Amino acid sequence: MNKDIFNLEPKAVWKNFHSLTQIPRPSHHEDRIQQFMLEFGKNLGLESFRDETGNIIIRKPATPGMENRKGIVLQTHLDMVPQKNSDKDHDFAKDPIEAYVDGDWVTANGTTLGADNGMGVAATMAVLESKDIKHGAIEALFTCDEETGMTGAFGLQPGMLKGDILLNLDSEDEGELYVGCAGGTNANVSFPYKEEAVPAGSIAYKLSITGLKGGHSGLEIILQRGNSNKLMNRYLKHATRKHDVRLSWIDGGSLRNAIPRESFAIVTLPAANEAKFIECQKEYAAMYTKEYASVEPDFKFVMEKVELPATVIDAETLSRVYRSIQACPNGVIRMSDDMKGLVETSTNLASVKMSNGNINIQCLLRSSVDSAQEDLGDMIVSVFELAGANVNLDGQYPGWKPNMNSAILNTMQDVYKKLYGVIPEIKAIHAGLECGLLGGVYPNWDMISFGPTIRYPHSPDEKVHIASVGKFWAYLVSTLENAPVK
Repeated sequence: MNKDIFNLEPKAVWKNFHSLTQIPRPSHHEDRIQQFMLEFGKNLGLESFRDETGNIIIRKPATPGMENRKGIVLQTHLDMVPQKNSDKDHDFAKDPIEAYVDGDWVTANGTTLGADNGMGVAATMAVLESKDIKHGAIEALFTCDEETGMTGAFGLQPGMLKGDILLNLDSEDEGELYVGCAGGTNANVSFPYKEEAVPAGSIAYKLSITGLKGGHSGLEIILQRGNSNKLMNRYLKHATRKHDVRLSWIDGGSLRNAIPRESFAIVTLPAANEAKFIECQKEYAAMYTKEYASVEPDFKFVMEKVELPATVIDAETLSRVYRSIQACPNGVIRMSDDMKGLVETSTNLASVKMSNGNINIQCLLRSSVDSAQEDLGDMIVSVFELAGANVNLDGQYPGWKPNMNSAILNTMQDVYKKLYGVIPEIKAIHAGLECGLLGGVYPNWDMISFGPTIRYPHSPDEKVHIASVGKFWAYLVSTLENAPVK
């Protein structure tokens, strides 16, 4: 396993990315990375400060002769998604990421890599410490808690930044420029339940769904991958009706913005039903394997006998939970009429967990059309309220409407063609870039998002293409050197 990533080219970027992998930075645990960035800026002699929300801002003056260029804000986020394989022993709040070179890619050993958005952060750091790149005034904006709530973008205050152009370095396909993104809404559902004694004559089994690919709930929702929560619920609903199964514990999915890869449950059932229950589970495992053969080749649905739990959840509540999860929309809801191949509206049934006497369900709704996002929220609220759950929607953030007459868009198309002989693709993205929120605070900003090629973000399969990092870096440098004049 070749871990020597800090010697990859361009070294100015990779050495900084290597440093980032050594600093734990999952969402909500960003004190160390924030302090690191503050010290990084101050050690360069640059104005560096943290705002009240936790965003880090570093300013670098224009290089001589470039004072007449529009000011540019280089924007990235410091946090990363903490996802790991179930057999990986890793504490994201304490342990460094084990990044290594795998052929043409850099990936991590059993965990997310943090290339989202570490590559953008590393490139921004390289710009700040460079002595030979020509550029106008630079402001580096490192936001906090992007992955779980866009807290930094929500909390950014007007008047704090002086730039005219925002370059968001958080896209994941080199050679593409993003000029629009989806907005989002969180759906939070809770079912209070009662604990009951395990029926006499019962036995217990643990059910495990694993091996699904998961991934980014915006970018990869179009791939129609399996949702572990939907699959587990489908089986539990059937087994309850046919074999008198009772649920004692369930833990499915993790992060709201990740397609759930794993789900676990402990159930009880009458000992007399054991043989039929085992046969039923095998039938469902075979059925799921067949249904998802082309997209989930590593899917596993297994069970093992375990000790009896102390209690089970009351049957009346479970009936409502199972039926509402079955009815809850999940996946692509509508494709865009304006951009071919772009998802307009989607939802991800992200997690089903138990806590403090409640079964809690979380969904993330996305749409580039605000009215469609509102309608989808209404749909999900209706499903769960009809089932007697407590439901609320929060964390709403707007989409980012494309500006095809953008000066920086024209510049970046010209620059890319001079560098690589082709015009970059112009796209919108079905994900929650911070541009939508930031543009609401700074409506004068001319905005573009771009980055190197990253695959399978938000999952332990995350990887970044090495050659694309070099192209991304050269493109960023050339863009800064050719920035529009004031």
